[in-house]
Amino acid sequence: MSDQPADINAAFKPRIFSGIQPSGNLTLGNYLGALKRFAQKQDEGIETIYCLVDLHAVTVWQEPEALKRQTREAAAAFIAAGIDPERSVLFNQSQVSAHAEMGWLLNCVARMGWMNRMTQWKDKTAGKNAEAQSLGLFAYPALMAADILVYHATMVPVGEDQKQHVELTRDIAAKFNHDYKVDFFPAPAPLIEGAATRVMSLRDGSKKMSKSDPSDASRINLTDDADTIAKKFRKAVTDPAPLPETLEGLAERPEARNLVNIYAALSDQSAEAVIAEFGGQGWGVFKPALADLAVAKLAPISAEMSRLMNDPAEIDRILGKGAEKADAIAQPVLAKTLDIMGMVRSR
Repeated sequence: MSDQPADINAAFKPRIFSGIQPSGNLTLGNYLGALKRFAQKQDEGIETIYCLVDLHAVTVWQEPEALKRQTREAAAAFIAAGIDPERSVLFNQSQVSAHAEMGWLLNCVARMGWMNRMTQWKDKTAGKNAEAQSLGLFAYPALMAADILVYHATMVPVGEDQKQHVELTRDIAAKFNHDYKVDFFPAPAPLIEGAATRVMSLRDGSKKMSKSDPSDASRINLTDDADTIAKKFRKAVTDPAPLPETLEGLAERPEARNLVNIYAALSDQSAEAVIAEFGGQGWGVFKPALADLAVAKLAPISAEMSRLMNDPAEIDRILGKGAEKADAIAQPVLAKTLDIMGMVRSR
């Protein structure tokens, strides 16, 4: 990470930007790690911009009709989880051309070595032929930086596994400012908060909950109905010991720790408070309590998503209106970037 001073963003309007790939089947992990927090940020008096990053999605091949459906489903999930399109800017990335334009400009600032060091690139190409991957997959962290910087965003809510991308964004911003002798781009800060930032599999507490896991029982999908949610939690893998009396007792118990963290995040309390309530009790008590809590919180989201998906034209209208708002913010930043870099513009 660049060593810019902490107050470098003092001259910039506080603004949150974050995005999610519309890859289908959003899970409890997406809700607790992102959507729930996104909705809460609307109450903090900070401008919030949320994006479905469909340009990132096509760094690997997508079936076109599936991508359209998944983009609408992700938009439905945002709205059902509490993101108000009147209070936040909600749109899909491809409707705002400034993302792609700024992405190219920042490709010319970012360095190949930076991209080679990105953990996700190394993970996705490990044991494979990297030369067979798309150029977009290699370069997409620069597009992610563009997504953030084209709005002069100062904060980016992310999971721990995405923190490296925000650090790269800071480095790109710092290099641009240094190379062109300006103080134009802020240094966005990653926001990593809460008990269940990283939600793990219900079948293996050492693995992140993932929509790509072959076992549907490993995850809670936001489209699951109440009965399915309850059944999955009751059958979640745990060790035989009761819950410990202190939080330290969860250190070597990944499945137990995961369920406690999920309960804490769903109930808006600390993991310590959950242990204080349930410490010493067995899974026959805790799992049903967790299942009931999850159903109360998630079943209404599933129902609202279903309602919204029955009216795709309304979802498209909301995304289009959000794109207009986003474009109005992004275009002046893009225009100034082009001017700083020496591009001749007649408008």
